[in-house]
Amino acid sequence: MQKKIAAEFLGTFWLVFCGCGSAVLAAAFPEVGIGLLGVSLAFGLTVLTMAYAVGGISGGHFNPAVSVGMVVAGRMPAGDLAYYVATQVVAALAAGLVLYAIASGTAGFAAGGFASNGYGALSPGGYSLFAALLMEVVMTGFFLFIILAVTAPGAPVGFAPIPIGLTLALIHLVSIPVTNTSVNPARSTGVAFFADTAAAGQLWLFWVAPIAGAAIGALAWKTLFTARSDTPGLVAAQ
Repeated sequence: MQKKIAAEFLGTFWLVFCGCGSAVLAAAFPEVGIGLLGVSLAFGLTVLTMAYAVGGISGGHFNPAVSVGMVVAGRMPAGDLAYYVATQVVAALAAGLVLYAIASGTAGFAAGGFASNGYGALSPGGYSLFAALLMEVVMTGFFLFIILAVTAPGAPVGFAPIPIGLTLALIHLVSIPVTNTSVNPARSTGVAFFADTAAAGQLWLFWVAPIAGAAIGALAWKTLFTARSDTPGLVAAQ
């Protein structure tokens, strides 16, 4: 279990630090010009790279919603869930702290939204609570379905991180305007408390919606595939 916890810590830290860092450090400067496409690609690449690096140790969840989905699908023992979720949240907060320390090292720094998620006034496009809830449930549901499908017995071996990373990038391309894209409660928690907004007060949505979506996605997968708890496969996520 210690190696699994270490792997989840490293993977989640990398996801939050590089994914959110691409928004806080790079996208914040127009001359860099990575924009929505660059941030979306950054999040996808974090999962792809760390899934290959440590996915064989812990399964490469990096996301409490994914861990819940694995339990619902029968792909992970329920007894491991608390260890995974606690590690992911601690890693995300550590990444947020390091990112804040770096970002605040420039003159005139203002945290602003600090890559946090939100609805209403905190939504990039001003979308409502219901729209944000629906987007996060749908996106996380499909994310889990795809993760489970590409890591199921019979799927091509060794390629799972590629479609998983591309799926996460696609999710960001669609949902950044609505919620700034969570689909990952740890990612949302890791930066919410460093923002100069009320992001922490809206954090509940980015726990409830992704976890609900993950459970739905896992149940949908079980209706189409035969789940095997003895074959964990390689899994990875935001």
